[in-house]
Amino acid sequence: MHITPVRFLRTSISAALVSVMALSSFSIYGATDEKIDNVVEKIEQESNGNISIEIPPAILDLILQKSASKPSMQEIRPGINKLSGFRIQVFSDGRNQNTLEARAKARGSAILAKFPKYRGQVYTYSSSPNWYTRVGNFRTNAEANSALAELKRAFPNYASEMRVVKCQIVVIKQ
Repeated sequence: MHITPVRFLRTSISAALVSVMALSSFSIYGATDEKIDNVVEKIEQESNGNISIEIPPAILDLILQKSASKPSMQEIRPGINKLSGFRIQVFSDGRNQNTLEARAKARGSAILAKFPKYRGQVYTYSSSPNWYTRVGNFRTNAEANSALAELKRAFPNYASEMRVVKCQIVVIKQ
């Protein structure tokens, strides 16, 4: 099991707080006859409401590095990147389960036959009970809407089903 720096930090802080509370309860109930109903109140009283947690610099650097490492639209690294973007949904249906997969794939094949520029960008998948076919990897809504208009002109029979959807896209940069 891989433990991330953030998970390690959360676990360490939780363990430290439990230890402090346990030690406080032993001193509260074991060493004196005082009965304090709430251990947290006792800790707050003794520490004047201030609890400090020391985080080693190496762990803090890892946490800060992890949060700064997510790529934005402007900073795409070489290789395959997954970003928030848009695709055109050209098929979505959940009726007649026997033929759904074939119809979803046929819709994608028809688009590829007319628009080879979308080779490698046709995604057919199932999310029970529905099948979907989506096309493209568009970074902006404007790009997706332009392509949607082009697809609607080329396939008027499917035009009423086509729409732009926001989803994770794949961007490949050499």
